Amino acid sequence: MPSPGRSSLERVRTRLISAVLASSALLLLAGCAGSTPAAPPASEPSAGSASAACAYPASGKPSVDVTPPAEGTERPTGDVPVTLETSAGQISMTLTGERTPCTVESFVSLAQQQYFTDTTCHRLTTQGIFVLQCGDPTGSGRGGPGYTFADELDGGETYPAGTVAMANTGQPGTNGSQFFLVYADTKLPPSYTVFGKLSPEGLAVVEKIGRAGVEGGAADGRPATPVEITAVTVG
Repeated sequence: MPSPGRSSLERVRTRLISAVLASSALLLLAGCAGSTPAAPPASEPSAGSASAACAYPASGKPSVDVTPPAEGTERPTGDVPVTLETSAGQISMTLTGERTPCTVESFVSLAQQQYFTDTTCHRLTTQGIFVLQCGDPTGSGRGGPGYTFADELDGGETYPAGTVAMANTGQPGTNGSQFFLVYADTKLPPSYTVFGKLSPEGLAVVEKIGRAGVEGGAADGRPATPVEITAVTVG
């Protein structure tokens, strides 16, 4: 029978490993906005301010030739339905144009410019946090649209299953094009702009991807089920 000391040591070791994995997963949510990021703008708790100005300062070379939303264009308002056609199934969601107008404006603009078409969801995390990360045409986790924009946070953000949120570099105001889909309740600091929600059918597709796990059986990395976005439909 193992001694109490050895059992206690094993329990501590297990807790430490879990904590390290969770911390690593959180850090890897970072999504670089460009190859040579400029100093990020200050983050402002602007959620819900549909009339506020949106700014998209340059942050390096875009991974694909796209432009930021033009100044003065009419931004999406209200609920905006979006469907990701993927090799793993159809992922439908609703974006919150009223609450997070700048984030939704950028996402819709990129989708309309075919930025997400023929790209892969490059990262799946199955321990500590439970997310599928997409939106980088390079598939490296370092690609972006060549611009950044401010967070739209109110400080009360949570990340239950079905959440659609922006990845960032770990610093305020560094949103670009990378986003993540939460397939199981996940604890994160309220630092990631929540800009939509998966439909029950969309969540079921992402849950299936999560159950298949990561290549090589790791807890974080490329999904074992390849996920290629073949088209994005807005509206």
